[in-house]
Amino acid sequence: MNYYDFSLIFDFKDQTDPEIYLDSLYEAGCGDALIGIAEKGSMALDFMRKSDSAYQGVYSAIQQVKSVIPNAVLIKVSPDIVGVLELSEIFECTKQNIQKYVNKESFPKAFYKGSQAIWHLDEVLEWFLINKEEKVDTSLLDIARLARSINLSLETKKANVEIFKQAQELVAI
Repeated sequence: MNYYDFSLIFDFKDQTDPEIYLDSLYEAGCGDALIGIAEKGSMALDFMRKSDSAYQGVYSAIQQVKSVIPNAVLIKVSPDIVGVLELSEIFECTKQNIQKYVNKESFPKAFYKGSQAIWHLDEVLEWFLINKEEKVDTSLLDIARLARSINLSLETKKANVEIFKQAQELVAI
């Protein structure tokens, strides 16, 4: 068994005050989560869950939340998207040290370059694993892969079906 550190963000269809669910979430098995309540109608839960797999950990967490808040809609899973600062925190080094890696030709291309570059964490961890530049926590890699896939699935559900099919055809060219 490993520990998996991940966050789940939920929205509710109504504007219920999420504080009413705190005790019930604890009783349902979410005692391993820090719960953030920024506004009515949404909640973030940051889990440190011991589980046989990343999938099992996330699955059980979602099931526990949904057992208490049936109308909760999962909108995002983390860790997925990172910048230089987050990478320096993960690898416990300076941003300058991470920047040395980023400047290497073989480093994964950022999917966004604005005021700061942003990557999918799983791609970066895989690069570090292959290049043996830093020690990679395989539990983090597992949860990052799963988080990215879940987020992709969530976004795909929002897409226009016909246009999405066309996009798949274009990507296949």
